[in-house]
Amino acid sequence: MKPPVFIVGCPRSGTSFLYHLLLSAGGFAEFHTQMNAFDVLEPIFGDLSVPKNKKTMMREWLGSKAFQVSGLDAADIEAKVMAGCNNGSDFLRVVMDEVARKQGVDRWIDSTPTNIPHMLRIGRDFPEAQFIHIIRDARDIALSLDKHKWSRPLPWDRKRSLLAAGLYWEWIVRKGRKYGAMLGPKYMEVRYEDLVEQPQPLLNRIGEFLGHDLDYARIQQASVGSVKNPLTAFKEELKEGRFSPVGRWKNKFPEDRLVWFERLVGQYLVEMGYPLAHAESNSQHALAVRALRLEYRYFYSFKQWAKVNTPLSRWMVSYSDILIDK
Repeated sequence: MKPPVFIVGCPRSGTSFLYHLLLSAGGFAEFHTQMNAFDVLEPIFGDLSVPKNKKTMMREWLGSKAFQVSGLDAADIEAKVMAGCNNGSDFLRVVMDEVARKQGVDRWIDSTPTNIPHMLRIGRDFPEAQFIHIIRDARDIALSLDKHKWSRPLPWDRKRSLLAAGLYWEWIVRKGRKYGAMLGPKYMEVRYEDLVEQPQPLLNRIGEFLGHDLDYARIQQASVGSVKNPLTAFKEELKEGRFSPVGRWKNKFPEDRLVWFERLVGQYLVEMGYPLAHAESNSQHALAVRALRLEYRYFYSFKQWAKVNTPLSRWMVSYSDILIDK
Protein backbone atom coordinates (compact mmCIF):
# COMPACT_ATOMS: atom_id res chain seq x y z
CA MET A 1 0.00 0.00 0.00
CA LYS A 2 1.06 3.55 -0.75
CA PRO A 3 1.01 6.07 2.14
CA PRO A 4 -2.52 6.71 3.45
CA VAL A 5 -3.87 10.25 3.38
CA PHE A 6 -5.57 11.90 6.36
CA ILE A 7 -7.69 14.93 5.49
CA VAL A 8 -8.36 16.99 8.60
CA GLY A 9 -10.03 20.29 9.37
CA CYS A 10 -12.72 21.99 11.38
CA PRO A 11 -16.10 20.39 10.56
CA ARG A 12 -17.77 22.14 7.57
CA SER A 13 -14.40 23.31 6.24
CA GLY A 14 -14.56 21.22 3.06
CA THR A 15 -13.00 17.91 4.12
CA SER A 16 -15.64 15.93 2.20
CA PHE A 17 -15.27 18.13 -0.88
CA LEU A 18 -11.50 17.58 -0.95
CA TYR A 19 -12.07 13.86 -0.34
CA HIS A 20 -14.38 13.67 -3.36
CA LEU A 21 -11.94 15.60 -5.53
CA LEU A 22 -9.25 13.04 -4.73
CA LEU A 23 -11.63 10.13 -5.33
CA SER A 24 -12.60 11.67 -8.67
CA ALA A 25 -8.93 11.58 -9.71
CA GLY A 26 -8.85 7.80 -9.27
CA GLY A 27 -6.42 5.51 -7.50
CA PHE A 28 -7.96 5.88 -4.02
CA ALA A 29 -10.33 3.46 -2.29
CA GLU A 30 -13.92 4.67 -2.12
CA PHE A 31 -15.38 4.27 1.34
CA HIS A 32 -18.28 6.64 1.89
CA THR A 33 -18.21 6.83 5.65
CA GLN A 34 -15.91 7.87 8.48
CA MET A 35 -14.23 5.33 10.73
CA ASN A 36 -14.07 7.55 13.87
CA ALA A 37 -11.43 5.18 15.20
CA PHE A 38 -9.98 7.52 17.83
CA ASP A 39 -12.85 9.67 19.09
CA VAL A 40 -15.54 7.00 19.13
CA LEU A 41 -14.39 3.41 18.56
CA GLU A 42 -11.63 3.22 21.18
CA PRO A 43 -13.58 5.09 23.90
CA ILE A 44 -16.61 2.85 23.35
CA PHE A 45 -14.89 -0.54 23.21
CA GLY A 46 -11.78 0.08 25.31
CA ASP A 47 -8.45 -1.71 25.02
CA LEU A 48 -8.64 -3.67 21.76
CA SER A 49 -5.69 -5.85 22.75
CA VAL A 50 -8.19 -7.54 25.10
CA PRO A 51 -9.87 -10.33 23.06
CA LYS A 52 -13.27 -9.79 24.73
CA ASN A 53 -13.29 -6.09 23.80
CA LYS A 54 -12.20 -6.87 20.26
CA LYS A 55 -14.95 -9.46 19.83
CA THR A 56 -17.56 -7.02 21.12
CA MET A 57 -16.29 -4.32 18.78
CA MET A 58 -16.36 -6.64 15.76
CA ARG A 59 -19.84 -7.91 16.58
CA GLU A 60 -21.14 -4.34 16.59
CA TRP A 61 -19.14 -3.19 13.58
CA LEU A 62 -20.30 -6.11 11.43
CA GLY A 63 -23.86 -4.98 12.11
CA SER A 64 -23.12 -1.37 11.30
CA LYS A 65 -23.88 0.79 8.30
CA ALA A 66 -20.13 1.29 7.86
CA PHE A 67 -19.63 -2.45 7.29
CA GLN A 68 -22.57 -2.52 4.87
CA VAL A 69 -20.88 0.03 2.58
CA SER A 70 -17.41 -1.51 2.91
CA GLY A 71 -18.05 -4.37 0.46
CA LEU A 72 -16.01 -6.72 2.66
CA ASP A 73 -16.68 -10.34 3.56
CA ALA A 74 -17.69 -10.57 7.23
CA ALA A 75 -15.83 -13.78 8.10
CA ASP A 76 -12.69 -12.73 6.28
CA ILE A 77 -12.40 -9.25 7.82
CA GLU A 78 -13.29 -10.56 11.27
CA ALA A 79 -10.47 -13.10 11.08
CA LYS A 80 -7.99 -10.43 9.96
CA VAL A 81 -9.03 -8.01 12.70
CA MET A 82 -8.93 -10.66 15.43
CA ALA A 83 -5.45 -11.70 14.32
CA GLY A 84 -3.85 -8.30 13.76
CA CYS A 85 -5.66 -5.59 15.71
CA ASN A 86 -4.64 -4.23 19.12
CA ASN A 87 -5.94 -0.64 18.90
CA GLY A 88 -7.94 1.79 16.79
CA SER A 89 -5.04 2.43 14.42
CA ASP A 90 -4.66 -1.28 13.71
CA PHE A 91 -8.39 -1.58 13.04
CA LEU A 92 -8.33 1.39 10.68
CA ARG A 93 -5.37 0.02 8.75
CA VAL A 94 -6.72 -3.54 8.49
CA VAL A 95 -10.16 -2.42 7.28
CA MET A 96 -8.99 0.27 4.89
CA ASP A 97 -6.22 -1.88 3.40
CA GLU A 98 -8.80 -4.60 2.72
CA VAL A 99 -11.25 -2.12 1.19
CA ALA A 100 -8.48 -0.84 -1.10
CA ARG A 101 -7.41 -4.35 -2.14
CA LYS A 102 -10.98 -5.35 -2.89
CA GLN A 103 -11.33 -2.30 -5.15
CA GLY A 104 -8.01 -2.96 -6.90
CA VAL A 105 -6.26 0.22 -5.68
CA ASP A 106 -3.25 0.73 -3.45
CA ARG A 107 -4.15 3.83 -1.46
CA TRP A 108 -6.86 5.05 0.89
CA ILE A 109 -8.02 8.25 2.58
CA ASP A 110 -9.52 8.95 5.99
CA SER A 111 -11.31 12.31 6.09
CA THR A 112 -12.62 12.32 9.65
CA PRO A 113 -12.36 16.03 10.63
CA THR A 114 -12.19 15.24 14.35
CA ASN A 115 -8.86 13.46 13.84
CA ILE A 116 -7.07 16.78 14.45
CA PRO A 117 -6.50 16.17 18.19
CA HIS A 118 -5.04 12.75 17.28
CA MET A 119 -2.65 13.83 14.52
CA LEU A 120 0.54 13.12 16.44
CA ARG A 121 -0.71 9.70 17.51
CA ILE A 122 -1.71 8.94 13.88
CA GLY A 123 1.71 10.12 12.75
CA ARG A 124 3.34 7.62 15.13
CA ASP A 125 1.04 4.73 14.24
CA PHE A 126 1.15 5.48 10.50
CA PRO A 127 4.67 6.83 10.02
CA GLU A 128 4.22 6.84 6.25
CA ALA A 129 0.94 8.83 6.36
CA GLN A 130 0.43 12.28 4.83
CA PHE A 131 -1.85 14.97 6.25
CA ILE A 132 -3.80 17.66 4.43
CA HIS A 133 -5.33 20.31 6.67
CA ILE A 134 -8.09 22.25 4.91
CA ILE A 135 -8.84 25.69 6.36
CA ARG A 136 -11.89 27.85 5.66
CA ASP A 137 -13.10 31.30 6.73
CA ALA A 138 -14.50 30.90 10.25
CA ARG A 139 -17.52 33.07 9.47
CA ASP A 140 -18.72 30.73 6.72
CA ILE A 141 -18.00 27.70 8.91
CA ALA A 142 -19.96 29.18 11.83
CA LEU A 143 -23.01 29.78 9.62
CA SER A 144 -22.90 26.19 8.37
CA LEU A 145 -22.39 24.66 11.83
CA ASP A 146 -25.20 26.78 13.22
CA LYS A 147 -27.53 25.84 10.36
CA HIS A 148 -26.92 22.15 11.18
CA LYS A 149 -27.19 22.89 14.94
CA TRP A 150 -23.69 21.48 15.37
CA SER A 151 -22.06 24.50 17.03
CA ARG A 152 -22.53 23.03 20.55
CA PRO A 153 -22.29 26.11 22.79
CA LEU A 154 -22.27 25.85 26.57
CA PRO A 155 -25.73 24.92 27.96
CA TRP A 156 -26.33 28.46 29.27
CA ASP A 157 -25.01 30.07 26.07
CA ARG A 158 -27.48 28.86 23.42
CA LYS A 159 -28.15 32.31 22.02
CA ARG A 160 -24.45 32.73 21.24
CA SER A 161 -24.08 29.57 19.15
CA LEU A 162 -22.44 31.45 16.25
CA LEU A 163 -19.82 32.85 18.61
CA ALA A 164 -19.20 29.40 20.08
CA ALA A 165 -18.64 28.03 16.57
CA GLY A 166 -16.02 30.69 15.91
CA LEU A 167 -14.18 29.92 19.13
CA TYR A 168 -14.25 26.21 18.28
CA TRP A 169 -12.84 27.00 14.82
CA GLU A 170 -9.89 28.84 16.33
CA TRP A 171 -9.29 26.14 18.94
CA ILE A 172 -9.23 23.29 16.42
CA VAL A 173 -7.36 25.12 13.63
CA ARG A 174 -4.64 26.25 16.03
CA LYS A 175 -4.27 22.68 17.26
CA GLY A 176 -4.09 21.33 13.70
CA ARG A 177 -1.43 23.86 12.66
CA LYS A 178 0.60 23.24 15.82
CA TYR A 179 0.63 19.49 15.25
CA GLY A 180 1.21 19.99 11.53
CA ALA A 181 4.38 21.95 12.26
CA MET A 182 5.56 19.03 14.39
CA LEU A 183 4.82 16.55 11.58
CA GLY A 184 6.96 18.58 9.19
CA PRO A 185 7.08 17.51 5.53
CA LYS A 186 4.22 15.04 5.99
CA TYR A 187 1.81 17.96 6.51
CA MET A 188 0.23 20.38 4.04
CA GLU A 189 -2.26 23.23 4.48
CA VAL A 190 -4.80 24.23 1.84
CA ARG A 191 -7.55 26.82 1.74
CA TYR A 192 -11.13 25.89 0.93
CA GLU A 193 -11.58 29.16 -0.93
CA ASP A 194 -8.72 28.31 -3.30
CA LEU A 195 -10.12 24.83 -3.83
CA VAL A 196 -13.46 26.34 -4.92
CA GLU A 197 -12.22 29.33 -6.90
CA GLN A 198 -8.88 28.13 -8.31
CA PRO A 199 -8.97 24.33 -8.11
CA GLN A 200 -6.49 23.40 -10.83
CA PRO A 201 -3.32 25.11 -9.47
CA LEU A 202 -4.09 23.96 -5.94
CA LEU A 203 -4.74 20.38 -7.06
CA ASN A 204 -1.40 20.48 -8.87
CA ARG A 205 0.29 21.37 -5.58
CA ILE A 206 -1.60 18.69 -3.68
CA GLY A 207 -0.69 16.16 -6.38
CA GLU A 208 3.01 17.01 -6.02
CA PHE A 209 2.75 16.67 -2.24
CA LEU A 210 1.02 13.29 -2.44
CA GLY A 211 2.96 12.00 -5.43
CA HIS A 212 -0.40 11.33 -7.09
CA ASP A 213 -1.73 12.41 -10.48
CA LEU A 214 -4.65 14.78 -9.88
CA ASP A 215 -5.65 15.57 -13.43
CA TYR A 216 -8.39 18.21 -13.20
CA ALA A 217 -10.05 17.25 -16.49
CA ARG A 218 -10.39 13.66 -15.26
CA ILE A 219 -11.70 14.90 -11.91
CA GLN A 220 -14.38 17.00 -13.61
CA GLN A 221 -15.40 14.09 -15.80
CA ALA A 222 -15.71 11.63 -12.90
CA SER A 223 -17.31 14.14 -10.47
CA VAL A 224 -17.69 11.85 -7.46
CA GLY A 225 -20.04 12.95 -4.67
CA SER A 226 -19.97 16.61 -3.73
CA VAL A 227 -17.85 17.51 -6.76
CA LYS A 228 -21.10 17.09 -8.69
CA ASN A 229 -23.72 17.60 -5.96
CA PRO A 230 -22.51 19.95 -3.18
CA LEU A 231 -23.00 18.87 0.42
CA THR A 232 -24.45 22.05 1.86
CA ALA A 233 -26.63 23.17 4.73
CA PHE A 234 -28.01 25.87 2.44
CA LYS A 235 -30.18 23.75 0.15
CA GLU A 236 -32.24 26.78 -0.83
CA GLU A 237 -29.24 28.17 -2.73
CA LEU A 238 -29.03 25.03 -4.85
CA LYS A 239 -32.76 25.16 -5.62
CA GLU A 240 -32.51 28.80 -6.64
CA GLY A 241 -29.35 28.27 -8.71
CA ARG A 242 -27.21 30.67 -6.69
CA PHE A 243 -24.93 28.32 -4.73
CA SER A 244 -21.98 30.36 -3.46
CA PRO A 245 -20.07 28.81 -0.54
CA VAL A 246 -17.29 31.42 -0.40
CA GLY A 247 -18.07 34.65 1.45
CA ARG A 248 -21.64 33.66 2.25
CA TRP A 249 -21.21 35.35 5.63
CA LYS A 250 -21.23 38.79 3.97
CA ASN A 251 -24.96 38.46 3.32
CA LYS A 252 -26.14 35.97 5.94
CA PHE A 253 -24.26 36.76 9.16
CA PRO A 254 -26.39 38.89 11.54
CA GLU A 255 -24.59 42.22 11.86
CA ASP A 256 -24.72 42.50 15.65
CA ARG A 257 -23.26 39.02 16.08
CA LEU A 258 -20.66 39.57 13.36
CA VAL A 259 -19.22 42.47 15.37
CA TRP A 260 -18.81 40.24 18.43
CA PHE A 261 -17.61 37.30 16.34
CA GLU A 262 -14.74 39.39 14.98
CA ARG A 263 -13.93 40.71 18.42
CA LEU A 264 -13.52 37.13 19.60
CA VAL A 265 -11.61 35.52 16.72
CA GLY A 266 -10.76 38.46 14.48
CA GLN A 267 -7.06 38.47 15.36
CA TYR A 268 -6.71 34.87 14.23
CA LEU A 269 -8.84 35.48 11.13
CA VAL A 270 -6.42 38.22 10.10
CA GLU A 271 -3.45 36.02 10.92
CA MET A 272 -4.94 33.40 8.60
CA GLY A 273 -5.38 35.97 5.83
CA TYR A 274 -9.11 36.69 6.14
CA PRO A 275 -9.88 40.46 6.24
CA LEU A 276 -12.36 41.69 8.82
CA ALA A 277 -15.61 43.52 8.16
CA HIS A 278 -15.13 45.53 11.37
CA ALA A 279 -11.48 46.34 11.91
CA GLU A 280 -11.96 49.02 14.57
CA SER A 281 -10.59 48.47 18.06
CA ASN A 282 -13.01 47.55 20.82
CA SER A 283 -10.83 47.87 23.89
CA GLN A 284 -13.87 48.59 26.08
CA HIS A 285 -14.95 44.98 25.57
CA ALA A 286 -11.50 43.47 26.10
CA LEU A 287 -12.26 41.89 29.48
CA ALA A 288 -15.49 40.24 28.25
CA VAL A 289 -13.70 38.95 25.13
CA ARG A 290 -10.83 37.47 27.15
CA ALA A 291 -13.22 35.83 29.61
CA LEU A 292 -15.32 34.23 26.88
CA ARG A 293 -12.26 33.01 24.97
CA LEU A 294 -10.78 31.49 28.13
CA GLU A 295 -14.08 29.86 29.10
CA TYR A 296 -14.47 28.13 25.74
CA ARG A 297 -10.82 27.16 25.44
CA TYR A 298 -11.10 25.17 28.67
CA PHE A 299 -14.53 23.86 27.69
CA TYR A 300 -13.35 22.43 24.36
CA SER A 301 -10.16 21.01 25.87
CA PHE A 302 -12.07 19.32 28.69
CA LYS A 303 -14.73 18.01 26.32
CA GLN A 304 -12.05 16.43 24.10
CA TRP A 305 -10.33 14.87 27.11
CA ALA A 306 -13.64 13.50 28.42
CA LYS A 307 -14.62 12.10 25.03
CA VAL A 308 -11.42 10.07 24.81
CA ASN A 309 -10.86 9.15 28.47
CA THR A 310 -14.39 8.58 29.82
CA PRO A 311 -17.53 6.75 28.63
CA LEU A 312 -18.83 10.04 27.15
CA SER A 313 -18.74 8.69 23.59
CA ARG A 314 -20.61 5.58 24.70
CA TRP A 315 -23.41 7.73 26.10
CA MET A 316 -23.53 10.09 23.10
CA VAL A 317 -23.47 7.76 20.10
CA SER A 318 -23.83 4.16 19.03
CA TYR A 319 -20.96 3.18 16.74
CA SER A 320 -23.31 1.06 14.64
CA ASP A 321 -25.30 4.17 13.70
CA ILE A 322 -22.34 6.10 12.29
CA LEU A 323 -22.55 6.70 8.58
CA ILE A 324 -21.39 9.86 6.84
CA ASP A 325 -22.60 9.99 3.24
CA LYS A 326 -19.52 11.63 1.82
